Amino acid sequence: MHDLRRQALESGKTVSRKARSRNASVASSKANSTLNSPAHSRANSRNPSRHGSDDEEGFLSDGTAWSDDIELPSDAWKSELHVRIEQIVDRKRSSTEGRADSLNGFAHILMAKYAKDDIEKRMNELLPSILKSIKAETSERETVTALKALSVTIITLDSEDIYDSVADLLKRTISDSESTQTKISAIHALGVATFFGGASEEETEDIMAFLFEIIESDGLSVDAHDEGTVVIAALEEWGLLATEIEDLEDATEASIEAFVDQLQSSDAGVQIAAGENIALLYEKSYTPLEEDEEVSEEDLDPEDEDDPRTENKMVKRYTVYRRQDQLLHALDELANISTRKISKKDRKTLHSSFADIRNSVEKPTRGPKYSTALDQETGRTYGGGRMKVKINRNVEVRIDKWWKLQRLNALRRVLQGGFVHQYDENEAVSRCLPFSVSGKR
Repeated sequence: MHDLRRQALESGKTVSRKARSRNASVASSKANSTLNSPAHSRANSRNPSRHGSDDEEGFLSDGTAWSDDIELPSDAWKSELHVRIEQIVDRKRSSTEGRADSLNGFAHILMAKYAKDDIEKRMNELLPSILKSIKAETSERETVTALKALSVTIITLDSEDIYDSVADLLKRTISDSESTQTKISAIHALGVATFFGGASEEETEDIMAFLFEIIESDGLSVDAHDEGTVVIAALEEWGLLATEIEDLEDATEASIEAFVDQLQSSDAGVQIAAGENIALLYEKSYTPLEEDEEVSEEDLDPEDEDDPRTENKMVKRYTVYRRQDQLLHALDELANISTRKISKKDRKTLHSSFADIRNSVEKPTRGPKYSTALDQETGRTYGGGRMKVKINRNVEVRIDKWWKLQRLNALRRVLQGGFVHQYDENEAVSRCLPFSVSGKR
């Protein structure tokens, strides 16, 4: 058994970081001013309380506001962005710390404001400079901020050809960097580049295989053995990319054993990320019944019957895991874990997460936060859709599927408090997560 599952990790424990300051502002009177930015970015940290409350409207359960988390004066951000771009591309007159500050300020603006028109015309200069900061690894801070800037730039541009420009460098950085934080940031950037940057399905599957090697080897394949945070990042980005693959049967057979194995990790973050991927695999094993298709009754989802909320009957296409009874037992243990060897906060997170995961393994058409409580008026279960993010008065995103949760978490890692604004303005963001009209079931 791997060391990661034999002993507690000294550096593997991951907790939520403080929410971004609401009072971030731009000192527009000085050309070299530094944006007030969060003390630490959550883009590369595990947030173990990722599941929202029943009536979530713009907030997640850790108190993070999706709106107003990043505030920039409307009359200053464009000029400040121009200054940051000039600082980034003019490397000859910059220092390592200066470049890190400029990259951080640049990324912060792109999170808060949709600025595709402002950066697109400068990409011939911007991208090479950002990639040089990644490749040179002059300092960990410059490299990590460059990776953060690259990720938010990719989502802003919504380009079909940026993947080819960055993928090889990101893979080398993950494999060769001596910095754990750089590896983590590069893994997340690689996931974003693959998902949003124009990778083909074959290229996506290649990156998933690369990430899977990290997971299966507990980080050893990229010289990060038993680094729980590296394994978490790989699990998260594998899950994101898996949402894009229409038929996951082959990938399921190859990966499910490793994910089940990671449930025995001593790191709660690893356990949850593996569990969410397991739930996603079960969810993807069911697809809608096609017109004129005939299937046996045992392959139909019994919850579809006589439920007007179900537009399409769902059909089981393949078996995800042949030892499901053992898996359900392991999930039960995690959903009810009581040992004092882990913190009270981690126990609470494990209970909440694995109650949902177990529910989906047993009933794969049930998504996260599925309610089995009965509506007294209809006599039916309330079902999914209790987790939601309010975008505006009329639009909300309901996170009633595991694929939606994977994408939401990926967008949150990159955009942080700017998610709501980006959802309104950036098609790359809104097309990832279909919205629903408020007040309608």
